[in-house]
Amino acid sequence: MNDDLKFYFAIFLRRFHYFALVAVVVSAAGIAVAFMLPTKYQAEAILLVEPPQIPDELAASTVRTIPQELLQIIEQRLMTRTNLLDIADEFDVYSDRPRMFADDIVEAMREDTTIRIRTGRNEASLFTIQFNAGRARTSADVVNAYVTRVLEDNAELRRDRAEGTMDFFAAEVERLSVDLARKSAEILDFKNANIDSLPENLNYLLDRQGDLRDRVSDIEREIASLGQQRERLIVVFNATGGTGGNDLRSPEQRELDALRNELDQALTIYSEQNPRVKQLRNRIASLETAVSSQGTPGDGGQGEARQSLLELQLSEIDTRVELLKDERANIENEVVELRQNIEKTPTNSVALEALLRDYGNLQQQYDLAVNAASRAATGERIELLSKGERISIISQPVAPREPTSPNRPMIALLSVLGGLAGGVAFVTLIELLNRSIRRPADLVKGLGITPLATLPLIRTPGEVARRRGLIFSTILFSTAATIAAAYYLHTAVIPLDLLMDRLLGAAGF
Repeated sequence: MNDDLKFYFAIFLRRFHYFALVAVVVSAAGIAVAFMLPTKYQAEAILLVEPPQIPDELAASTVRTIPQELLQIIEQRLMTRTNLLDIADEFDVYSDRPRMFADDIVEAMREDTTIRIRTGRNEASLFTIQFNAGRARTSADVVNAYVTRVLEDNAELRRDRAEGTMDFFAAEVERLSVDLARKSAEILDFKNANIDSLPENLNYLLDRQGDLRDRVSDIEREIASLGQQRERLIVVFNATGGTGGNDLRSPEQRELDALRNELDQALTIYSEQNPRVKQLRNRIASLETAVSSQGTPGDGGQGEARQSLLELQLSEIDTRVELLKDERANIENEVVELRQNIEKTPTNSVALEALLRDYGNLQQQYDLAVNAASRAATGERIELLSKGERISIISQPVAPREPTSPNRPMIALLSVLGGLAGGVAFVTLIELLNRSIRRPADLVKGLGITPLATLPLIRTPGEVARRRGLIFSTILFSTAATIAAAYYLHTAVIPLDLLMDRLLGAAGF
């Protein structure tokens, strides 16, 4: 075991120049990178999402957003290409900006910017912005610019949403107002076109129809009564010579007619032999003699007067009958019209109900839109006065006194450790790939023979000096070449910090 350790240690010493070459080159490259990496200063600002200053129970803002969603929207708007280019140009963030493409500037700005959002249930919502720059003042200026844009974007976002909500409901109120006016005009036109057959007039139409039918019945009875009256006048005139209303008979004639009536009534009770009947017959006989001496009713001017009076009364009755018949015809026409209007009422009722239903729906939508517009106006006022949810600064960005990166001692130490580990690994790899015979044990194992003695390779002092000079020159040249390559890469191709960020990003760190 001890022989093996001595052998491997001897091998290491023999390969020490490889170890030294790798260790020195890696360490030199790491140390060069550590000293060439630009100094970075980091400024930081912390923003807080404050709750509304006015309770929702009293007046609510119309801008309702989840704090995390709001901060994510602001972050995306902040990291736009235009914003980043404007800020980089305003504060001259990169000294070699004229040699950088716009895409490189945007990518560098995004890599130097760190945004963290911390929010959760029953927790304050915090928005942290950090920026790394080569100058302390620049880092603070950039973060200040970020904060300014965040506050402006938040105010603009909330104001635009509040104004957009207000404009929407104002337009809705105007649109629904026009629709209501148009629907009211349709209802009014419909009612004017069907004024006689509207559902609210149905009871009146039915009552009117009943009244007219009763009036027709009354007219028919009155016509029948007038017909009977006409016939009675004619009968009375033929029987008495008068019309009953204006009797032109003489007193004797009237008394004679009265006695005749009394005689007729008496004969229904008494016989012909009754003294009362005989007395009445004697008086009738004497009056007949007197009336006969005066002349008959149809003789002379008195008979003509009675005939004219009869014709006048009959004419009045006929005129009254004609008027009643005309009135009945008019009433019957009105009844027909009423029946038609009553028959159209159900159809008009359905159509009117549809119009009123549409009007009611529009009215309900209009009322809701008016209420919503009122709330939107209140919400807009709240946002314009910044009384709603807002973002405030709780930690102002200031120029840092000390750089935050790079950690040069740590990078140098890691580079040296990496160089040492790399040198050991390189020597180990060489030995693993080397299959040559270098000790007696290899002869026994490889050829199956046991040697009596072995002689090592003996170099002359000149060979040793030349070999050492070659190794030293190689190490020195490799170190210088590595440092020169790193410097050229950093200054002419791509900054080492940007290259490292890209490599770490590609590796997923």
